[in-house]
Amino acid sequence: MDRNILVRHLTQAEDHVAKGKRHLQQQRGIVAKLNGEGEGSTRAQRLLNLFEEMQALHVADRERLKKALAEAINP
Repeated sequence: MDRNILVRHLTQAEDHVAKGKRHLQQQRGIVAKLNGEGEGSTRAQRLLNLFEEMQALHVADRERLKKALAEAINP
């Protein structure tokens, strides 16, 4: 893949990881608040689990792109 495309995709992946971190932090806060108030948090916890799975995919994609870029720079 072209180096410029890899850089663009890596930048996008890094943005996804950063946004994912913020979403996880917010959702963890929501779950904690609901639990602290004695409210049901099942749906919020399921959403948190989904966010965690998505974050793992974003991180894996970022790492794959970093590796591909390193290989493109130093074949």
